[in-house]
Amino acid sequence: MAKKTVWVVGHKHPDTDSICAAIAYADYKNQLEEKEQGSNRYVPKRAGSINPETSYVLERFEMEVPELETDAGTQIRDISIRKTEGVSSHISMKKAWEMMKILNVVTLPVVNAKNKLEGLIVTGDIAKSYMDIYDTSILSTARTQYKNMIETLGGALVTGNEHGYFIKGKVVVGSGSLEVLQEAVESDDLVIVGDREESQLLAISENCSCMIVTNGHEVSQEVIEAAEKREVVIISTPYDTFTTARLINQSMPIKFFMTREDIISFDEDDYLTDVREAMSKIRHRDFPVLNENQDYIGMVSRRNLMSTQKKRIILVDHNEKSQALSNIDEAEVLEIIDHHRLGSLETMSPVFFRNQPLGCTSTIIYQMYQEKGLTISKKIAGLLLSAILSDTLMFRSPTCTSIDKAAAENLAQIAEVDMEELALKMFEAGSNFESKTDEEILNQDFKIFKAGTVNFGVAQVSAMSQQELDKVGERLHNILLQSMGEKKIDMIFVMLTNILTESTTLIYEGDDAPVIAARAYQCAVNPHWLELKGVVSRKKQLIPALIRAITEN
Repeated sequence: MAKKTVWVVGHKHPDTDSICAAIAYADYKNQLEEKEQGSNRYVPKRAGSINPETSYVLERFEMEVPELETDAGTQIRDISIRKTEGVSSHISMKKAWEMMKILNVVTLPVVNAKNKLEGLIVTGDIAKSYMDIYDTSILSTARTQYKNMIETLGGALVTGNEHGYFIKGKVVVGSGSLEVLQEAVESDDLVIVGDREESQLLAISENCSCMIVTNGHEVSQEVIEAAEKREVVIISTPYDTFTTARLINQSMPIKFFMTREDIISFDEDDYLTDVREAMSKIRHRDFPVLNENQDYIGMVSRRNLMSTQKKRIILVDHNEKSQALSNIDEAEVLEIIDHHRLGSLETMSPVFFRNQPLGCTSTIIYQMYQEKGLTISKKIAGLLLSAILSDTLMFRSPTCTSIDKAAAENLAQIAEVDMEELALKMFEAGSNFESKTDEEILNQDFKIFKAGTVNFGVAQVSAMSQQELDKVGERLHNILLQSMGEKKIDMIFVMLTNILTESTTLIYEGDDAPVIAARAYQCAVNPHWLELKGVVSRKKQLIPALIRAITEN
């Protein structure tokens, strides 16, 4: 039995804790599943780009970067699509109709030998083929294969090449006198005749391309030899002349009637919100679905959209809707593991929610390993340790607790690393901004918060060199207004945090930002920046102060 996938994912613009917590918690949950013989498979994901610090950590501990997912919305791949097999464009209209009845569908996908979609045939196309019954040349115009005629008429090949095609002439029913027949038959015509040998020989002498003998009558050797001499195909059918004439058009290949242009199809990665909107504008009942290689894989209808399987997700290191994957409301959130304030995220049903006032989500996950008696590998220990060092700024942050420090010390022993050496290398990697664009620096650790009716964003950039931070500050000042517009927020703040001096230069933009910052720290208003000694924690020292200042306004 296939296991059901559950994503474990951190917030947008992920930091080291967000990524490492997702990887470690997925490992923790998979160990529990194996122990308890569960039916789930937990897969770590990321909601944004990896920053240089995190990249160094993953490379050092030989862990793969989690796959990027930005949207939790339900996709076509999450629903049960109808696995209608594609058909060849050469099959007859009759066969297509029979398949539709058996499958109880009104649309058949037409594919080539490489399973690429060529067109669609619907019941309306079949009806259209009957409306053209008065066109006696339509069978040749459609380039109908003799093999299709044999199959449609339940007949047998008497002589000739069944793989050949009827490509010229018209259909003639030879039921009248020889004189009438001679006048009606022209070169390359298809003639339907009974058991009259004179009519059969006459049709051959007039150079018909195909002759269909009705009622299952036996064809004489003389007629067969005459047909072979002129390369005339002879087909015998058990049907009478009337039925044969009525059925013959059903032998035409579906490619002559199928829809080729402007086909509306969907990819399996398409989101149902977009699919529903597209379907509402089109009267079709069924739509083909293609995979990433544009191969045909099935059909979807409006009815399929009613039975959707939501994505199942565990959130780590956040519980704010603004920080979560897009369309998180469409997903089924199973658990939340976090160490931040309670945010705006709502769930449809009760979830397992573990939130502790610690310096790092990874500390909580370390505790959960210990509580369940599960093994922490050297690689996972390295990730958890790195996350704690990053979030607590090597224990300098006021959010750091004795529990965080004790967990880090134990993890360092398991990972067999020196904490100070690891922290130094991590912070150095995170301070390399030269290869980054201004937008990448701003977004590498950016979160949006809400206070009353005000939406504001806060980014944090940490480094061990004030000179590096000053350069970054000059660069970011130029894009803050633009970023506010793109993110649709009222104010934006950037913490330029010096790890060594344990201080922050706060830069900002927005009409009320200077006043709000000054009110938060009870200092004089500066239009561009504030120096904040001893302030290094966004979660504990900045966000609460800003929210108080905004809500007291």
